[in-house]
This record gives sequence, C-alpha cells and structure tokens, in this order.
Amino acid sequence: MTSPIPSAMGLARSVGVAGRQTKTRTSINYRPRPSWRATGLRSATATDPVQRPGRRTHHLTATLLGTMVAPMSAQPASSPVAIGSDHGGFELKEHLKGWLQERGHAVTDCGTLDGSTCDYPDIAAAVARQVACGACRFGVIIDGAGIGSSMMANKISGVRAALCYDLSSARNSREHNDANVVTLGAGLIGRGLAEQILEIFVSTECTEPRHLQRVAKIGALATEAAGWSTGSGTEGNASCPTVAATADHLVLAGGQAPAQDAPPALCAQTGDAAFQASAATWLGKNTVDNLSSADLERVAARIAELMGQGELRGTTWCFGDVCVDAAAARDWIEMGVGRLSNGLGGPVAADVAGYIDHTLLKPDAHRSQIETLCAEAREHGFASVCINPVWVKLAAELLRGSPVAVCTVVGFPLGANLPETKAMEARRAIREGAREIDMVINVGALKSGDDELVFRDIRLVVDACEDGRALCKVIIETALLEDEEKVRACLAARRARADFVKTSTGFASGGATAADVALMSQVVREARMGVKASGGVGSLADLDVMVRAGATRIGASAGVKIIKEATSS
Repeated sequence: MTSPIPSAMGLARSVGVAGRQTKTRTSINYRPRPSWRATGLRSATATDPVQRPGRRTHHLTATLLGTMVAPMSAQPASSPVAIGSDHGGFELKEHLKGWLQERGHAVTDCGTLDGSTCDYPDIAAAVARQVACGACRFGVIIDGAGIGSSMMANKISGVRAALCYDLSSARNSREHNDANVVTLGAGLIGRGLAEQILEIFVSTECTEPRHLQRVAKIGALATEAAGWSTGSGTEGNASCPTVAATADHLVLAGGQAPAQDAPPALCAQTGDAAFQASAATWLGKNTVDNLSSADLERVAARIAELMGQGELRGTTWCFGDVCVDAAAARDWIEMGVGRLSNGLGGPVAADVAGYIDHTLLKPDAHRSQIETLCAEAREHGFASVCINPVWVKLAAELLRGSPVAVCTVVGFPLGANLPETKAMEARRAIREGAREIDMVINVGALKSGDDELVFRDIRLVVDACEDGRALCKVIIETALLEDEEKVRACLAARRARADFVKTSTGFASGGATAADVALMSQVVREARMGVKASGGVGSLADLDVMVRAGATRIGASAGVKIIKEATSS
C-alpha cells in the first residue's frame, strides 16, 4: 500500500495548520475552555510539547505536524515539587510522583507512604510549608475531592492554593492567580487528566502586570500561620521544616538535584540517630517515639520498590508502510482502565462509567426509553446521556442536579447540512440544556478536497459551544474515509479547536476500530483533544481495547452491560 503522506502533507501546509501562532510567552500558552467531565479533555492552541525521550513517533504524524512541535529549549526548566496525599489520593499520588520524576522534577514526598488512613489537613500543611519556605516551587496535594486540602493549604502564609478540575482551571490558576499549590480530587479525576493538569500548572507563568497587581493584593492580606513560621510572613522568608524519610514523609530526588538551600534528605537507615532527630523536629517527639525499626525498614523497601518501577509497553498498528505507536497515548490515558488490571472491583466500575456516553440515537426511541436511559445514567454515573435533539429538554430535566451531562447530536447522521444550520442546531440544543455536542462533519466536502469548508463547518459549531460553555465532539465517520482523509479530518477539528474527535455515528457501514482510534489519537493528542470511540463497543473487552488504543470517551448503548462486567470482574 502506498503511503498517503505527500498529499496529506501538502494539504496540511495549504490550510495553514502548521502556521497557526500563539502569543509569545515563556510557557506553553493554553487557551482556556470549560471541561464538564473528568474525561472531557480540553483542547489547546497549536503549541505542541516535545515528544518524550525514548518514544518513537511514527513518520506520518512527524511529517504532518513536525512544524508545530516546540523545541526542547522552549520548554520550562524543571522545578522542585512537593507532593502529598491522604489515603484517598494515595494511588494517584504515587502515579504522579513517578510522572514528575520522569520529567526531571526533584520531588519531595510529604506522605502518606503506604495508603493507611491519615488526615488530609496534616498532609496539606506539610506540602504547603515546603512551598512557603522556598524549598519547592510548586506543591501538589491530593485527597478525595481536593476542597479541604485547598482550604488548609491557604492557611499557610505565602501559599496560593487552587483546586483544579480541568485544563482551563489549571491554566487560569497559574496565569491569572500565580497559584503555587494545586489540589486535586482523586475521586473526581483520573490519571490522564491529572497529568495534563500538572503539565499546564508547572509550565504556565503569571506575567501580565494586571494579574501580578492582583496577586500582590492577595499577598498583602496573607497572615502568618500560627505555630510554625519564624519568618516575616512573606513567601520565601519563612524557615523551612526538615522533611525526613519517615513512615509518613519521604524525600525523593528526580531528574535534577535539589537546590543547594533545600532541606537535606536524610537516609532512611534503621537506627540512624540523625534521621530520628530530624523526624522528631518535623512530626513531634511523641510521634517519632512510636516509629519502630520495622517502620524504617518498610520505608527503605518502599524506596527500592519505587526506584524499580518500569515503563508500560504499548501496541503498534500499521497502515501499509506507515505505523502508529499507541504507547504514547496509553501513557497519558491511564485513568480507569489502568486500575482495571489491578482488579479493584468497585472502583473499576466507577472509573469505567466515567468513560461512557450512555447512548440512544434510534429514530424510533420513545419517551419511556429516554426516562430509563437517564435513570441508568444517574445510577451508574455515566459521563453523559447521548440522545437525539428532540429529547434534550426532557433529559436535562431528568438529570438536573446530577453530574451526568446531556449530550446531543448535530447534522446527524449524514453531516450534509449547511454549516449555519449545524450551528443553529447546536445553539438551540445548548439553550435547552445540552452540555456536549457531537457534530458530524461534511464527509463529501472532505472527500472533495475542500478542507476549508470542513474547517468552517466545524468552527461554527465550536463557536456555538464556546458561547454556551459546552464541549464539542467532531464525528469524522471513519468507515467512509481513507487513512489520509482521517488525518485531514482530525487536523481540521484540531485547527477549529474542538474538544474531541469521534470515530463514528453508528449508522455507517462500520464502527470504531483500535487502528482508527490509535491514528486519531496520534494526530490530536498533543493539542490535548480527546478521542471518542463509538459504534460496536458492546463489552468491557471492547472498551479495554479502545482505551488502550487511545480513546478517552466511549459511545455505547451497552453501558449498563459493560458496568456489570466491570463489577463482576
């Protein structure tokens, strides 16, 4: 099979994808847009982070998108990061700690080390103090919802903690508020979204004078937290507590050495007097008196275990002489299905539900079926219900007060409407309560080579979604397209700044395939867009395959069946 690269490359240049510019900044400039679900990944501008060291990028994407990749020198320097969690956020904390270290950050782990029950205020205070004293530039605190930890951290003078739940809040917290601590809710977001939030948080700077002036007003109101600071109360002047490798606190250096003036990390060796003394300063003597040799040995064993963690391996799909490596997609989409392999029963079902748009788009669907669909979505916590526009108002009423979004379709199922008609459909649906719009592209225009019309078709719907604070998913109908056309369609959606690309309507000759999902993911993932796999996903095994290929959302009418399979497994 002959590779379609030359014509696709020429088209990408002709539509100006590679030439789209962002404002000049010292950090990656993300354009804020709302994400209403943890799996509703937000698109960014055309600035593309560098491919990871050791990762192979297939030459199709490298050729089409090569001019949009930022040079390594443009990336922000790695900064020391303090991280901590209570028992509810332990699993996510361990994952993010390794993720930060892989990117060269020196990481100070303020606990907990073993997932045992602990109080989030203690952990939040420990992380916040490391930031306030200047030992770490950023802090990351994880609990069940992220709310209490944010409240606690903001009691420490010099700390500006922000609860971030999507990419827009992460960017705004840094660019507008110069936040130095981010709190995350492990019960609300998964690994993939958490990674993206941190990537934006540590790479975005507050540089606008008007924002800096407002941040200064926040600092002027800050008061010293009683009982620990001996400094003036301004950031960087307070004395630093020593963090030692106790059962609850651990210092780990990542890819760069800690700053010279950072608190020294003591070796967790059994019987180490200096270790005991430092721990006594931090935790209080009564706590350390109860720290046994077995505790210290457990800490040392945990360090060895962490240092020995390996890297996930992925699968490669090939199209003739062009191959797509889906491992890169798997690295940042390790939300629920990453935990599926650990056999965690109940939590697995909750995670899987967060992937699914519970769907009923049959032309003969009637009211009682929509009512049942919405009741099932409430019960299982699906990402959304996806229904025809005529049912939007009813679904919005039935789901009022629940986290389940109302999703509807536009230009469905043929995509042959005029762009203005699709935009009007979208605006009407949003007014009636839709928070996600799945629009079908003009497939005929794409096949005719009229990519500007395809872009305009998408962009008018994206405009409507932006005005109504809704997500926009772009259905490209993969069963009707050649591989080059799939790439061009994804590039048009990316250029229009949609939130997702989606495989299928379910009404064409074929549905989602792992190969298509992997290809689409490779094209859009650097823009922080999601990929929705729909059509033929009828089991937990099907969902697993799609997510491993790079899907971040699943459209399925068999959602309840999938949840039952996940629960039983």
